[in-house]
Amino acid sequence: MKIIIQRVSQASVSIDGNVAGAIDQGLMLLVGVGPDDIAEDLAYAVRKIINMRIFSDADGKMNLSIQDIKGSILSISQFTLFADTKKGNRPAFTGAAKPDLASQFYDDFNTELAKTVPVERGVFGADMQVSLVNDGPVTIVLDTKNR
Repeated sequence: MKIIIQRVSQASVSIDGNVAGAIDQGLMLLVGVGPDDIAEDLAYAVRKIINMRIFSDADGKMNLSIQDIKGSILSISQFTLFADTKKGNRPAFTGAAKPDLASQFYDDFNTELAKTVPVERGVFGADMQVSLVNDGPVTIVLDTKNR
């Protein structure tokens, strides 16, 4: 899995002009699933995300997790994180998991996150418009194959 984690003060996702999900303070995740991702990748990603200390404490230090601030997550499927840009000018996406596998993995990922924090989500495979206010800015790349 490849996940872009962004600390946000607000974020939303719309489909055909209708808001499908929105949060205030929390994390916006862009989630890509690879063909060789397994349950251990999912568990690792969930554990890292819910415990990652990237919110400021009273002293202004990034010392609090999403759980500590009682924040929410907006999760967006993003197969383009697996783009191969080595040849030519048109990215290839053959490194991403096939849609049926990726969709189930994405659903399982969100279900596991939702056991700990509120999760809003986009619609897998939809043409989505994402809006966010990146707080900090804080943006972190999590690749479960680089543990």
